[in-house]
Amino acid sequence: MNKQLILASQSPRRKSLLSQLGYQFETIAADIDETQYGNENAECYVERLAKEKAQYVFDLLANQDNSLVIGSDTCVVCEERIFGKPKDLADSIEMLSSLSGKSHQVLTAIALVGKNSITCDVVTTKVFFKTLTEDEIKQYWQTAEPQDKAGSYAIQGIAGQFVKSIQGSYSAVVGLPLFECAQMLSKAGLSSILPMSTE
Repeated sequence: MNKQLILASQSPRRKSLLSQLGYQFETIAADIDETQYGNENAECYVERLAKEKAQYVFDLLANQDNSLVIGSDTCVVCEERIFGKPKDLADSIEMLSSLSGKSHQVLTAIALVGKNSITCDVVTTKVFFKTLTEDEIKQYWQTAEPQDKAGSYAIQGIAGQFVKSIQGSYSAVVGLPLFECAQMLSKAGLSSILPMSTE
């Protein structure tokens, strides 16, 4: 029996990445509270949100026996501080100034929820930024690109020029780690265009 795959997100970035793997899927937005718990570290935070997004959408589905839902969440961490989406220009300046000239981590969690099953993985990537001037940050804000992005930047967009190098998964920084996602879906029995090895 073919499984129905659902992406618990309306993010065009995650939709595009999942499409690269050759899977047929639908998208449904997950309406959850993304507030971080007071004692919650970054890894636990993104893992919890990925699971909650997938579970929320799974619970909406009528044909749960035949459904698999993938949820994902990404956060940027610098010096143990989690950077979410900027509230305004001042917030963006503060965030990007903090990332300027140093390395930070991007954590992306993926969770797959099916009937009586849930699996999750967290992928961490180190990103190295060049030194940014305040004028560069202000000009970048005016492009609108950073205004709905964790850490106030999009590596796949204009901000790619800020990134000196990365250690880890580029696709995870964009929003969905392709290698880990493909392995997870293959183990769950989903077929894409190419047969996947779980080695």
